[in-house]
Parts: sequence; structure tokens; C-alpha cells
Amino acid sequence: MELLEDKMRVWLESAKFVKSIPGVYVLYNRNKEPIFIGETDNLEATFTKYLDTEFEGNECMQKTSSYQRIFTENQKQEKIELIEQFKNETGKYPSCNSEIEIKTS
Repeated sequence: MELLEDKMRVWLESAKFVKSIPGVYVLYNRNKEPIFIGETDNLEATFTKYLDTEFEGNECMQKTSSYQRIFTENQKQEKIELIEQFKNETGKYPSCNSEIEIKTS
């Protein structure tokens, strides 16, 4: 289930080459199931941090095998819309997004 128009990219191979601009991203597990929807002011910094720290020890996000991203200046709103779209289609939130975090963003 791909959520963005962007092509699916292999995590370790191409995450190092993301531009340092605002965006929304979706992380997928090996089964191509969305596990996390995130937003950032700087994709390069966020992805570099994830790579350097192995997702800061987050076992759920460590299951990432591929991702999609889009560049946008309205990343917070885009993230909320993507999460709502996912919930409407599946009846649940992505496994690594906490319901508490979603309702307070």
C-alpha cells in the first residue's frame, strides 16, 4: 500500500542522498506496509539522524526497509492528512505512529 506518488526507495541505499528541505515521509517494512508517517523541516538532517542512531533505538522503526518522501512547505498538514487517509482505509494508525502523538500534532 503506497501512500505517496513518489517511487518506493530502498532505505539504506538512498536515504543518505535526500535533500535538506521540508517534507513528509512514509517508512515501510519488508512487506511494503506503512509503519510510520513523519514530517520534518529538513529531510536530510532527519534521515541522517535515523541512519546514525538506528532510529534512536526505536525497535518499531528499525523494521524500515523502504520509504517514500515528498517535498512540501506544508508538512504538518500533509502528515495529518496522510495519517487520516491511512486510518480511513485500514481502520488503524501506522504501527510506529502513536495515537497520542497524532492527536496532539
